[in-house]
This record gives sequence, C-alpha cells and structure tokens, in this order.
Amino acid sequence: MTFSAAYVELEAKLKNAHLLSSIGELLGWDEQVNLPSDSADQRAAQRGVLAGVQHAASTDPRVGELLALLEKDSARLTDDQRVVIRWARRDYDRATKLPADFVQEKAAQGSRGYHAWKEAREKADFSIYAPVLQKNLELAQREAAYLGFGDKPYDYMIDRHDPGMTAATTEVLFDELKKELVPLVRQITTSPVKARPDLLRGFPVDGQALFLREVTEQIGFDYRRGRIDKSLHPFCSGTGADVRMTTRFDPENPLDSLYSAIHETGHGLYEQGLRADQHHTALGQAVGMGVHESQSRLWENQVARSHGFWRFFEPKLRERFPAQLHGVSSEDLYLAINAVVPTLIRVDADEVTYNLHIVLRFELEKKLFAGTLAVADLPAAWNAASRELIGLEPSNDREGVLQDVHWSDGAFGYFPSYCIGNMMAAQLWYHLLTVRPQLEEDFSRGDFSWALNWLHETIHAQGKRYDTLVLVQHATGQPLSPKHLIRYLKERYGSLYRA
Repeated sequence: MTFSAAYVELEAKLKNAHLLSSIGELLGWDEQVNLPSDSADQRAAQRGVLAGVQHAASTDPRVGELLALLEKDSARLTDDQRVVIRWARRDYDRATKLPADFVQEKAAQGSRGYHAWKEAREKADFSIYAPVLQKNLELAQREAAYLGFGDKPYDYMIDRHDPGMTAATTEVLFDELKKELVPLVRQITTSPVKARPDLLRGFPVDGQALFLREVTEQIGFDYRRGRIDKSLHPFCSGTGADVRMTTRFDPENPLDSLYSAIHETGHGLYEQGLRADQHHTALGQAVGMGVHESQSRLWENQVARSHGFWRFFEPKLRERFPAQLHGVSSEDLYLAINAVVPTLIRVDADEVTYNLHIVLRFELEKKLFAGTLAVADLPAAWNAASRELIGLEPSNDREGVLQDVHWSDGAFGYFPSYCIGNMMAAQLWYHLLTVRPQLEEDFSRGDFSWALNWLHETIHAQGKRYDTLVLVQHATGQPLSPKHLIRYLKERYGSLYRA
C-alpha cells in the first residue's frame, strides 16, 4: 500500500467514527429537549448500543495498522498530517485500552444518571441521586485506571477535558485567582452602588425568543447550520455542520435567557469556525473545554456586557419591550446587565462571583477523587464550602449539590474548564484591544465581524494543533495567567461600583 493510500484510508476510518459520535450527540440533545418522560429506559439502551458500535469503529485494528505504517514513514508527513496522526494515535490507544462492555455500561449509566439527577433536583432529594453519583465516580476511577492513571485519576479527568492540564497546574492558577478575587468580591458587594435587576420584569417569552435570535444572528451564528431550543439546563452540542443550542426562559428574568443564549452561541461560533473539511480529524476539532469556554465567556461577558454592544442593542431592546422598559434609564439598564449579586446558583452567578463557584466544585472534586470525601457527605461539604466562598448557604440540595447536570453523566474535571476559559477570555480580550483599539466602536455599529474573524483565524482554525496552554501562548504571546481576568473585573466592575 502506498503512503498516500494509507492516509486516505485512515481518514475514512476516522470519518466513520466521527459520524457515529455525532449521532450520539444528537441522541443526547434530543434526550434533553424532546424525549417523552417515560422513554428514558429505551434511550439509555439506545445510547449503550450506539456506544458499543462507536467503540468498535474507534478500536478497529485496521486503524492501528494504518497508524503504524504512517508513523514508520513519518518523514513524509506534512505538519497538518502530523497533527492528525498524533491525535489519532492518542485516541486509538485510549480507546483500545477501554473494554467494550465498559464503554457500553458507561454510556447507559450516563443516560440513567441524567434522569436520576432530574428527579432528585425536582424533589430536592440527594438520596435519589447519591447511588448514581457513587457509580459514576467508580466508573471514572476505573476508566482512569484502564488508561494508566490509576494513581492520579483526577489528573486524567482534567486532561480529558483540557489536554496538557493537571490538578496541580489548575490549582496554582486557581489559588492565585482566589487570593485576589475574594477581597474584590467583598469590595463590590459592600459598595453603596446597587444594581436593580428587579426593574426588568414581565418580559413575554415570545419576545425574548425573537430578541435573542436577533442578537445571536447579528454576532455571527449561522442558523442554516444550527438551531436553538429550550431545555432544563442550557447547553450546546454538535459540530459545525449541525450545532444544537438551548436556553431557558423566565418572564421575570429576561437577562437569563439572553445571556444563556449568547454563552451557548459562543460555543456554537467555535464549532462553526472549525475547518468544515476536517471535522473528523484533529484539524477540525476543538482542543478542549477550557478553550471552548473561553469562546462562550468572551462573547457572553467581555463582548455582550460592554458599552459598545449595548449602544447598538439597547434601542432594539426598547423597541421590542417599550412598556417593560418605560422609566428604566440607560444607566440603570446597564447596571442591571452588569449586576453583582452573590447567588447560590452557578448558572445565575454574575461574572465577578462566578469563578468562586468553580473553585468550590474543583476543591470538592479533588477530595472525592482523593477519597477524603464520601459521596454521602457531599451535601454537607458543599454547604460549608458555599458558606465560606460565596457567603451563602443552600436551604436545600436543589440550591446546592443538585444544581448542576455535569456529574450525572460522569463529567468530572469539567468544571475547572469554566474558570480556565474565563482566564483565557480576559487574556484574549486585552490582546484583541491591543490589536484593534476601536473594537467597541465596531460593536456600537453592530459589526462583530472583525472580532469573529480574528477568533476564527487565531483560535478556531488551529483545531487541536496546540494543547490548551500552548494555544494561549500562541494567540496572545503570554502564558495563561489569572492577572488579566482580575484586571478586567477591576476595570469594568470597579468603575461601575466605585470599588
């Protein structure tokens, strides 16, 4: 077999595995958006079977043979092909170390876990969820052991979401951030300046849906290759050819649906910006969740909470909701958009206090994987950490340990990605302003194309060419640091709240 024929055959194998994975994502989206309440068991079985088929494609011995052939003649590989081969080798080696029955068991457990979490959350009863969480923790530890991380399972979970990151590197970044953030939060929350988000009430859901569609389309989301629906917990899934986003609506809190939609649009823009001809290889796939979150948080916060953004969209908001905004000044509206009010719920948290919610989860996850915290003791540990970091204590488990969906599917190590993404977003923001100081003037005209094109070229088009930390250095010329996030929070919120 010729070298070029081997590479073409490998690409075909990778494409087949990728398409199977995309079907699994579509089933997961449907489960949270459309699935009838009594169909959960069948969906769990469907996802288990599909996971088995996908695993068989990913572990096809022919893939291993092709990789060995291409690696043997590596001098002939282009730079792009080296990226593809490096990641295909990593994925193949990991997949072949996981038994097929384990993969199917984990997929079915993830589906059961979601429905157990949903019921437990509705009833505010952790005992319904605890056995599922215990099982998911055991599965995560088994997976880490299969892949040679038996002594450092949490490192594996973090690297799984953010290649190149470990618990230790994450802890260094978080400790530096926490040191600066806790006193900053105290300064802002004790300021005599108070935002009035309560002024924004009675916004019809239909109007909210139309407005957020207008906003997300304006900033660049292509609805010919995606859609947005409602779900219990906002999320984004799919690939650039078919991106599925969700949000949720509350007539008494219109900013929740809007900013949830903008956040998920940031994810969607990343997916739509990846190389369309390479979705099946590392050249057309997101490097990790930290980078993914940097894109969603950049659009949600640095862009969509800026003065420039609202100089363009405020007239449109007032035109759509004249009665609701009658008597609400531009100053009060902008302060409500940038309200800092400590809350128990992570997804409702403002961007100043948000990262403390992530530090809380990171510290609890470390203890769970170290064996120093039992699942049964998690609610009490959560409440104590919330009291210490957020200054608030949940009155029930719905407000505490049951608020997030992530652990129901075994997504341990995912939460740190949010904070890493926030750090990266702030660092990218200041780099963007250095390159184009008039960026907010663009926004005030409704022009977001320069920012999106820069992100397409500098972040999205790189695919998995670089690991998380290397990509940050490549894009900004500096190593990842929390100092940019602290600077951003001080500049935006310090001035608003005179802190």
